Amino acid sequence: MIFYAFLKKTFGFSKTQSTAIENNLMKKFLIVGLGNIGEKYHNTRHNIGFKIADAFVKEHGGSFETEKLGDIAKLKIKGKTVLVLKPNTYMNLSGKAVKYWMQKENIQVENLLVITDDLNIDFGKLRIKGKGSSGGHNGLKDIQDKFNTGAYPRFRFGVGSDYSKGRQVDYVLGEWTPEEESVMIERIPISVNAVTSFINAGLANTMNEFNGK
Repeated sequence: MIFYAFLKKTFGFSKTQSTAIENNLMKKFLIVGLGNIGEKYHNTRHNIGFKIADAFVKEHGGSFETEKLGDIAKLKIKGKTVLVLKPNTYMNLSGKAVKYWMQKENIQVENLLVITDDLNIDFGKLRIKGKGSSGGHNGLKDIQDKFNTGAYPRFRFGVGSDYSKGRQVDYVLGEWTPEEESVMIERIPISVNAVTSFINAGLANTMNEFNGK
């Protein structure tokens, strides 16, 4: 009703026109994989968001092109328009790219899904939530700062916390061990299924099916 009132007041649209526009907007999604650009970061724990985004786009037959503030893939999945973004701003400025594409494409915040690593979750475990704090993650922190809220869906892939005191940065920017990489490769398809479920089945159903897996 708020959206209808805005369209009526601003553009003089009827309720039918407003409903059609709102329905189209609700069919548009932005999936964001967080990471750092550059070959030296390619296989680091902090770049799991990029890896899942790459696998998701490949699974759905798409490809990335470099556009403003990142690499973008544009997909069609069961009648829905899905944009997949890998920001090229580096992790600490991820919010700038996310905000730009959200505004450019008129995507509703409930149709945003941010994919990131998480030190507070056991390695390989998945956790999807509709809101939350940054948990000390600089990418999530910048998105929260740019949107002035933590109320947006996020998909966290656990990387564990097997590091000594004061070595957190070295750990997240370190490469997977061979044992971790073997398990991580098995977890990527499950992660892709979770992202697809978010688009097709919604947040609540996806949380019920994939959290803790």
